Amino acid sequence: MYSCNSVKRVPEDKLLLVENSIYVNGKKDNSERVNNLLFQQSNKKIINTPLRLYIYNAARPNIDSIINVKIDSKPKKRKHLENFLSKKQLERYIEARIGFNDWLKKTGEAPVFVNHDKTKRSEKQLEAYYFNNGWFNVDATSTTDSLESKKASINYSIKTGEPYIVDSLSRSIASPVVDSLYNSTKENSFIKKNKQYRTATFASEKARINQEMRNSGVYHFSQDYVYFDMDTINTNNKVNVDLQILNRSITTQDTVYKEPFSIYKIKEVNIYTDYSYENKDLAIQDSITFKKFNLYSYGKMRFKPKAITDAIFITPGDVFRDKDRSNTYRHINNLQTFKHPSIDYIENPDTTLTANILLTPYKKFGLNFSAEVSQSNIQSVGLAFNPSLLMRNIFRGAETLELSAFGSIGASKDGADASDPFFDITEIGVDLKLTIPRLFFPFNTARIIPKTMFPTTRISISTSSQTNVGLDKQTVSGIFNYKWYASNLVTNRLDLFNIQYVRNLNPDNYFGVYQNSYDELNAISNSIDYNNGNNLTYPGQTDMFINEVLSGDTSLQPGEAEYDDVYSINERKIRLTEDNLIFASNFNFTRDNRENLYDETFSIFRLKLELAGNLFGAISKLGNLKKNDAGQYEMFNVAYSQYVKTEFDYIKHWDLGKKNVLAIRSFAGIAIPYGNSTNIPFSKSFFAGGTNDNRAWVAYSLGPGSLDSNDEFNEANLKLAFNIEHRFNLFDSFNGAFFIDTGNIWNVLDDVTDPQATFNNFSSLKDIAIGSGFGLRYDFGFAVFRFDIGFKTYDPSYPENDRWFKDYNFSNAVYNIGINYPF
Repeated sequence: MYSCNSVKRVPEDKLLLVENSIYVNGKKDNSERVNNLLFQQSNKKIINTPLRLYIYNAARPNIDSIINVKIDSKPKKRKHLENFLSKKQLERYIEARIGFNDWLKKTGEAPVFVNHDKTKRSEKQLEAYYFNNGWFNVDATSTTDSLESKKASINYSIKTGEPYIVDSLSRSIASPVVDSLYNSTKENSFIKKNKQYRTATFASEKARINQEMRNSGVYHFSQDYVYFDMDTINTNNKVNVDLQILNRSITTQDTVYKEPFSIYKIKEVNIYTDYSYENKDLAIQDSITFKKFNLYSYGKMRFKPKAITDAIFITPGDVFRDKDRSNTYRHINNLQTFKHPSIDYIENPDTTLTANILLTPYKKFGLNFSAEVSQSNIQSVGLAFNPSLLMRNIFRGAETLELSAFGSIGASKDGADASDPFFDITEIGVDLKLTIPRLFFPFNTARIIPKTMFPTTRISISTSSQTNVGLDKQTVSGIFNYKWYASNLVTNRLDLFNIQYVRNLNPDNYFGVYQNSYDELNAISNSIDYNNGNNLTYPGQTDMFINEVLSGDTSLQPGEAEYDDVYSINERKIRLTEDNLIFASNFNFTRDNRENLYDETFSIFRLKLELAGNLFGAISKLGNLKKNDAGQYEMFNVAYSQYVKTEFDYIKHWDLGKKNVLAIRSFAGIAIPYGNSTNIPFSKSFFAGGTNDNRAWVAYSLGPGSLDSNDEFNEANLKLAFNIEHRFNLFDSFNGAFFIDTGNIWNVLDDVTDPQATFNNFSSLKDIAIGSGFGLRYDFGFAVFRFDIGFKTYDPSYPENDRWFKDYNFSNAVYNIGINYPF
């Protein structure tokens, strides 16, 4: 408790800094930008408490001397301890005490003492900040106020005066070429008349001019040639700006002379397709000229010329542009065929450039192998293996082919059958992926999607088989998709077709997997004494009971609650045990304006549109195919799914300063069956709850609507969600968060008729669930470990007038563990 005295480690001749206050023209400024200019900050506080200072104060200075003095305080005490513990154990005890004391110091924060020199430096820093933002007559002073108990606060007073405004902008540009280029882009200038002077604006303008020149052929240009001459004398707080761009400086052995800048063009592009340090002095063995590009090889040419030149943006005959080099770097790296390339320009006497591009290929084959051990609520132990083979430049067009296989075995927790082997769960599969670094299409798409959008094509085929898990499944899938970057912010992906076939191998085990459905069905059976009080066996007796109830051969009649329950159980059983065939096309649009990984003021918008079954539907009608007993067309003896699905996802972050971030996410999704389907395949439906959704409910446990369902997996075809989270730093890499999660799922325009589960109109929004809670996070740098506790704040499964704070306690809370942030 004594460590909670904040001045415990403050010497008599020092003062503990407890607060900085900045007053600008008499008004207090609490903005983080200005307060971060100070060279001396008070100890960090958590809920107005300097917790880390208290932790530091709990450490003992010179702990090693204190421990040894205490041990040697009595004659023979050390010897008695060595006899009792042994000398080695006593040394370990002392090391442990010292180590814990060091941990307290490292975790805590040393007291911050008032420092006069740092206060003066802070004044100068504040003056520089306001000067660079247009207040040229700024004056900063400070006073230190001594408080009780060796504490003090510092008050900074800033008088800015009137800001200076840009009044006029003239220019003096020596080179005619540069003057002409500047005139064509001057409307994009960051310097605007009648705007307040800011140094950062002039720095941005220098960078803009440099970029314009470097991307317009002025090869030798740099920011060093750009100057701004400011006139503020007797201008009544006005700034007259003269932009000066000098001629090019050329240094010879003993003289420096100037000459106007010139436009440079690309004369040649030489591409060395198999360069390495070892063969740099060898003779070229193979060469080819393709579309004015010169390709060389020290051995036999392994690549088709077009595959290489499509990745090169530096083109013979074009004007030099700096961005062509960066685009070339990016595109070549995206090929995953070459190491980071080297691109050099050689200046020719006739104001042209020769570009030499050195490409070093990776090895043609790459072999990877991974293995993992797992444990879950299904299996007591599992072993998985994943070998993969990567083949580069498989068709000499820089294509990448990856063949991977996976296999796993596991021991289930169901030990009912003693004859089963220990490892009774198996899964095997293969996956084949072909990546093509361009749009694989029969027509030329360069005008619509040029190579500056870095288009790629991916074709993948996979199959897997799983036994002794759930209903056991065989799956086959195939994807043919295009991906391109419409801009630095926008990514597009088009799945021309996405085929999925799922076959359930063991549908008779349905009630063994969905135990809650079995328990409900069995309870109904016992309530009418159907099986003489005995539990139903499955699948025989369960199927027989369902058939007799729906046929009217029991005492249960349509309209009764238990009859309706049996009907719903059967509908769900049919849906989850039927095989699925999905032939879909979908388009994904993503706009992400994050500048880097550390940007915390950004937004992300995602749109997805998916259409399934239309091609099969057209074939079925044109071919006049017959429908099955359920009134559905079939392909390959399976009723194919037909639906339209769309999703909207929006994320927004605001950086509030001092490591405080406000984050929101909104989501809306709907999938509408039509034609050959009356419902949505389970794999394409929506669910609510879970560590990245509404954290007050376990995944799949919320909804649909106000339904209090006991099903293991609750899903529906309409979802709305909105999340808001305030993230803040506790200390070092430990962070905290408060959050509110809202949303639910409903059935709409499908074969579910339960009014509690369906979305009928806007009045159904009253069934939106609300969860709230808090979380702790630890940032490892490469990943964030997250622990969140969610409380059911508004539970739609209760009666309408009794939904708030029904289970708002720790015993009914949901504890979530996740990696990285939920949004």
